[in-house]
Amino acid sequence: MTEAAHVLTRRRLPVITGILVLIALALLISLGTWQVERLHWKEGLLADIATRQAAAPVPLADIEAMAASGDIEYRKVTATGRYINNKERHFFATWRGQTGFYVYTPLELADGRILFVNRGFVPYENKEPEMRMQGQLTDQQTVTGLARAKLPGKPSSLVPDNDVAKNIFFWKDLDVMAESVGLDKARVLPFFVDADSTPNPAGLPIGGVTQVDLPNDHLQYALTWYGLAAVLVVVVAISWFRKSGKAPRQ
Repeated sequence: MTEAAHVLTRRRLPVITGILVLIALALLISLGTWQVERLHWKEGLLADIATRQAAAPVPLADIEAMAASGDIEYRKVTATGRYINNKERHFFATWRGQTGFYVYTPLELADGRILFVNRGFVPYENKEPEMRMQGQLTDQQTVTGLARAKLPGKPSSLVPDNDVAKNIFFWKDLDVMAESVGLDKARVLPFFVDADSTPNPAGLPIGGVTQVDLPNDHLQYALTWYGLAAVLVVVVAISWFRKSGKAPRQ
């Protein structure tokens, strides 16, 4: 390489470096800003959920009407019917550090339709109904709880497949829950209800197990990206001062 080429390369290098630094800085700031936007969105969502949970329960018909738009999550609802105890389904769960199951029992409404109700938690050793017979309510029951939307599919490849033969579900497949106990899907409402914490006279299942699992770490992420942007500016500034002979003496 000729001397002229060396000179040209040295002149271009600061320009290229400056462009790359500006691109990196813009990317870091944009990522931080995006996380701030996500933070505001998540705070609004959590506030909306809290409002829904604190509201007075609405009739089941209102939730059915809302279900057409899909906006029913965590809305408080009340329903009346008779539990079909011999068709309950079991969802593997950990609650307050204890391993067991959420009991999903079909509630037959007055018009013959079916609503799957998450009645609550039972310890592992109480999975089978005969281990908690007093909790198998038979007369007409009114349940109040939170509406939960039907899942469109398996939430993640990391989630195990449901073991229908052993009646152990790892994700809430409403259609399979209904089919596996011989219920007509056309009669089954397209959502669940999580029963509230109203005490069960028989002790089990224990209601009120709904968990709002919405982590809100966006502020931490935003500060991380903005912090990296600040570090980049400091590093570039120190480098520039040193190269220009203006670095402060030690």
